[in-house]
Amino acid sequence: MDIINDLILQAATSPWLYLIMLATAVIDGFFPPIPSETVLVAAAAVAASSGGVNMVLLITVAALGAVIGDNIAYAIGRAVGTSRFAWMRRRRVARAFDRAGRTLRQSGAPLILGARYIPVGRVAVNISAGALAYPRRMFVPLSMIAGASWALYSAGIGLLAGQWLKDQPLLSAVLGIVLALTVGIVIDRVAAARRRRRTTATQAPQTEDCAPVCVGG
Repeated sequence: MDIINDLILQAATSPWLYLIMLATAVIDGFFPPIPSETVLVAAAAVAASSGGVNMVLLITVAALGAVIGDNIAYAIGRAVGTSRFAWMRRRRVARAFDRAGRTLRQSGAPLILGARYIPVGRVAVNISAGALAYPRRMFVPLSMIAGASWALYSAGIGLLAGQWLKDQPLLSAVLGIVLALTVGIVIDRVAAARRRRRTTATQAPQTEDCAPVCVGG
């Protein structure tokens, strides 16, 4: 365990950490399998547990990478739409694109801000925003706010875990990642529940209006 902790500390204090953070945050903006949250949360947990990480620089780099990645996703949407590549046509991803497109037309700003916290969701929303020609002058500032808040939130979870498990960088990193995944799942489930309620509320008046006609034949 001590050897693993030492290796983690060496990785966390390496200047390469910030370049890795930037690269993962950028790529994660348009390619969901890259775990930028994991890197940020783990690095923040190690920083709180044992020090050696410039948190201001780490958060700044993560936020910058997130903004760049989200805008690349937007540009991809403008250029190719939402179905050109095979991974876009997978059932889960296609459903995410469909939901994102419908919601963007009704409430774009809250969706763009909230989707930043959901790995697959943010890619679907940002590509859909580009494909649907959501105004760039609105998307860019929203992506900046979303990236900054996401970086602060993820780093905060890591710092919380690191404070809890002082001098245990491995355990604090694992705990931080678990906390981040749990919060992400909760956010996803809450968002899904709200979408279902909105869909039900939208369909209910239509059913009521149609009832007399249907009964009358």
